[in-house]
Amino acid sequence: MNKKGFFGNWGGAYIPEILFQTFQELNHEFEVCKKDSSFWQEYIDLMSTYSCRPTPLTHATNLSRYFGGAQIYIKREDLNHTGAHKANNVMGQGLLIKRMGKKRVIAETGAGQHGMATATMAAKFGFDCTIYMGEEDVLRQRPNVFWMEKMGATVIPVTDGSRTLKDAINEAFRDWVTNVDNTHYALGTVCGPHPFPEMVAWFQSIIGMEAHEQILKQHGRMPARVYACVGGGSNAIGVFKRFIEEPDVELIGVEAGGHGLETGEHAARLCGTGASPGVAQGYKTMFLQDDDGQMLNTHSVAAGLDYVGVSPILTDLWEQGRVRFEAATDKEVMAALDLTMKKEGLIPALESSHAFVQAFKEAPLLSGDDAIIINMSGRGDKDIFTIAHAFNDPSWKEFIIDRAREYSR
Repeated sequence: MNKKGFFGNWGGAYIPEILFQTFQELNHEFEVCKKDSSFWQEYIDLMSTYSCRPTPLTHATNLSRYFGGAQIYIKREDLNHTGAHKANNVMGQGLLIKRMGKKRVIAETGAGQHGMATATMAAKFGFDCTIYMGEEDVLRQRPNVFWMEKMGATVIPVTDGSRTLKDAINEAFRDWVTNVDNTHYALGTVCGPHPFPEMVAWFQSIIGMEAHEQILKQHGRMPARVYACVGGGSNAIGVFKRFIEEPDVELIGVEAGGHGLETGEHAARLCGTGASPGVAQGYKTMFLQDDDGQMLNTHSVAAGLDYVGVSPILTDLWEQGRVRFEAATDKEVMAALDLTMKKEGLIPALESSHAFVQAFKEAPLLSGDDAIIINMSGRGDKDIFTIAHAFNDPSWKEFIIDRAREYSR
């Protein structure tokens, strides 16, 4: 990364003048914290006592036996507090907010996991909290909305555009512009204007640091491949970062193939053909957009993967050929989720299940002496309504109807 916040050709800080001083302050505070070993130790202490770090690396013995080939290991970010990797970033940003003396935090969320983590952090540190969430995602992720509100956050459904993650980000930036004095925007992924991509990657790098040490201890050598789902890309860069300098470890990001790349109803930026370079939401990356630069609608069964752009860090690594990108369709995701539940008793989030799809395709092609790591970025509790609907579970439908009748009395 150069001094202007670019990763190769991607990134930067394309911000309105009213936010210039705010970003200067944020950059300064972040640079101070990076050089302060006591800050990182404070962060580690917080995550090991308030959250659940280090999260385990689980050897999936049944899946390994089922597929043959490589030994499958699963990095268990689902056991992190709030059920996903998102807590790593927001707790770190919470410590920054305290240093800057801000009293209010805002955030965007798609799958609800970042919103949950931000609401949790705000409750922990005593901040006022507002969460912007696309109206479509509010409907898909109602349990997370319930818990965010119970922790004291105000959840605002966004009705503009496609009513999903990109629209929630737009609304959060509008809020920040009008409330810069007392508010920090805890951006949830490795996107947006500098320093957010670098800052979020720094906090999320704890995933890969742990996994690197754990795989050496459990398997005795480096994995052949590491898999992660990619929406914005925070869990992916988190687990990849420590392995980037290991030339024999292949890194694979798995995007949302939706109903299939040929249908146009997907969110595949770097493995599809519909994305092109653009500048939006404060940074430059590959966006799904038309010839006039208007953002296209996206689709994924997973609310956290239908983002129209992708991290500038990952775009740079893709351009270098260091990270390979693939896509998993909704149908493949449900099959991988079903198999993982039945074979290992684990319930990955729909987002995480994308990584399982590609890992399952490739594990049989490797040697039994090889290992692969799948980053299970979150657990599937939040997806209960979507999963039950996708499986067409009759008892679940009956339960919902009965509950609706009971509540309407």
